[in-house]
Amino acid sequence: MKMDARPPILEADRLAVEVGRHKVCRDLDFTLQPGDTLVILGRNGAGKSTLLHTLAGLREPVGGAVLLSGQPYAAWPRGHEACLRGLLAQSQPDFFSASVLETALVGRHPYLGRWDWESPEDEAIALDALATMGLDGFADRQVPTLSGGERQRLSIATLLVQQPRLYLLDEPLAHLDLHHEICVLEHFRKLAAGGAGVAMVLHDINLAARYASHVLLLDGAGGHLIGSADRVLTAERLSAAFGHPLRAIADGERRLFVPV
Repeated sequence: MKMDARPPILEADRLAVEVGRHKVCRDLDFTLQPGDTLVILGRNGAGKSTLLHTLAGLREPVGGAVLLSGQPYAAWPRGHEACLRGLLAQSQPDFFSASVLETALVGRHPYLGRWDWESPEDEAIALDALATMGLDGFADRQVPTLSGGERQRLSIATLLVQQPRLYLLDEPLAHLDLHHEICVLEHFRKLAAGGAGVAMVLHDINLAARYASHVLLLDGAGGHLIGSADRVLTAERLSAAFGHPLRAIADGERRLFVPV
């Protein structure tokens, strides 16, 4: 992975994660550097969301440690981790009857004092994020009037307003059409190129092959394989992890994986 004078944005040190008696991973070691995009793949129930929440500091691991910019979450001043790490959860809460702009501005809360109000600069950041997600002109719309895809893009825009160094995304493409899927992935590729770290759960193997610099493949039984996308994404390994045979097809310099 890339060299950087600062500590890794995210580090897992012999990480062990379990849900009940189900082992998600054991002895997981990796570092996520600025510019890296890590995609987590695995079949349903493998524990991808549970692992992502553990990496976000919202769930205690069974063993090992998670370090955010070189320190465990508990070492950061309360609330400061939200300026460094942002999480897009798979399940979004029911939105209050608020405007799109008011909802997007929630992303600025980590930077505000208890009695502070959002500044014109905060509003400009929110409007820019909404435009990035194709929601320009939606600022005054009430959130309950939005479609599922529009709500998903609003959730992503709210995360962008937070401006963390680390983006943790759980199924960011849910409810999105093809055009918006690519727009979202291209934007996070751009953020990574600018020095952010990105880790995301995806279901589409071919989009993972297109956008991931690194892949973490969970086998559903506690085992894992992590490394560069080229190394991890092979038909043999994917077939074993997903329990269905796949074959690789060359498309110029790209590889596509199709079920047999």
